[in-house]
Amino acid sequence: MSGFIEINAPLEQEGTKAVVRNWLKKVGESVREGDALVELETDKVTQEVAAPADGVLAEILMQNGDNAAPGAVLGRIGSAAGGDARSAALAPTAAEAPTVAEESPHYSPAVRHAAKEYGIDPGTITGTGRDGRVTRADMDRAFAAMAERSAKKAARTAARPSRKVPHSDMRLAIASHMLQSVTTAPHVTAVFEADFSAIMRHRDEHKAKLAADGINLSYTAYLVSASAAAMRAVPEVNSRWHEDALEVFDDLNVGIGTALGGRGVIVPVIHQAQKLSLAEIAAKLQDLTARARTNALEPEDVKGGTFTISNHGVSGSLLAAPIIINQPQSAILGVGRLEKRVVVREVDGIDTIQIRPMAYVSLTIDHRSLDAHQTNAWLTHFVRALEDWSD
Repeated sequence: MSGFIEINAPLEQEGTKAVVRNWLKKVGESVREGDALVELETDKVTQEVAAPADGVLAEILMQNGDNAAPGAVLGRIGSAAGGDARSAALAPTAAEAPTVAEESPHYSPAVRHAAKEYGIDPGTITGTGRDGRVTRADMDRAFAAMAERSAKKAARTAARPSRKVPHSDMRLAIASHMLQSVTTAPHVTAVFEADFSAIMRHRDEHKAKLAADGINLSYTAYLVSASAAAMRAVPEVNSRWHEDALEVFDDLNVGIGTALGGRGVIVPVIHQAQKLSLAEIAAKLQDLTARARTNALEPEDVKGGTFTISNHGVSGSLLAAPIIINQPQSAILGVGRLEKRVVVREVDGIDTIQIRPMAYVSLTIDHRSLDAHQTNAWLTHFVRALEDWSD
C-alpha cells in the first residue's frame, strides 16, 4: 500500500513471544515520530512500539491478544495530507476499535479495563512506559502486589484453632474473689530464703513413728507451726483491715491452698493452729486435704481463716509474686520449690561453701494493714523457726 508507512514489531525482543497488549492511539489520530503507539508484552518485559514517522494512524492490523513475531506489521501510518479520508475508510467498527473514556483520555483502553477489573486507580501507579505512562503490565503488577498483601494480612489475622471450655462455678468464684482482692488491697511482696536442713532431719527422725499412727508428717505441717511461731512475734500479720481500725486476731486459723486438679483450688482451714502440736497439725492437714480432694469438706472447714499458706513449690515454681491475698486477710505466705543450692556458711569463723536444701519464702501483704518492717520481721522469725528447728 503506497503512501503508507508500516509499524513493525521490533526485530529483537526480550522473551520468547510478544503479544499485542494494547494500542495507545486510535485510527484517525495524528501521531508524531517517536510517539508510543502500541504495547507489546513478552514473558519478561512490556515494550512500547514508537511511531516511525509523523502522520495519522491509518490502520491497525493486529488487535489486543495477537501474537506479534519479530518484524511483524502491526499497523500503518498515512501522511497527514488526505489522511483523514483514508482513515475513515479503514477505521474499524465500534466493536473492533478500543474505546476511550472521556474522563481519562490519557489512559489506554487496556489500562482502563484493568482499572475496572482490579479496582485500582491508575493514578496511584508509577508508570514504566515512555514518559512515565502507566501500562497494562504496570496494572497487572500492582494487582499482584495487592493480592499478595491481602494474602499476608489474611494469614496474620486468620483465626487460630481453638476451643472454648465453659467455666465451672468454682472457677467463676475464684476469679471473682481474686479480682476483688487485687482491686481492694495494695499488694506488696517480700522474699526471703530458708534452709530446710533442720526440718528435714527432724522429719526423717519422726515420720516413721507418726506413720505407725496413720499420720503423714508433711513439710506443710512445719510451715504451719513456724507460722504460728512468727505470729507470736509479729501478731499484726494475723489481721484484717477495717476503715477505722486493724482487727488483730488471737486465734491463728491457717488456710492451706489445696489444688483440685483441673477443678481449681480450695482453702480448708486449720483452726486455732497456735494451740496444736506438730503431730496434731499434721493429722488435721491429712484429714482436710483428703476430704478436699474427694469433695467431702463441710462448710465450717473452709470458714474463718485469718492467714493463708500457698505451697506453690509442690507444682515446680521457685517463686510466685504477688500471691493474691485471700480477702479479707492481711497476708499470705508463699513457699517455692525445695531444691539443693550452693550457699556460704560460716564454720568456726571461716566461710565455707556448702550444699543445702533451700527454698524461697515470700510474704505478700495488704499494705494498708502492714508495713515493710513488720513484713520483714515476720519472715525473719518464720525462717529462724524453720532453720533452728528442734524438739
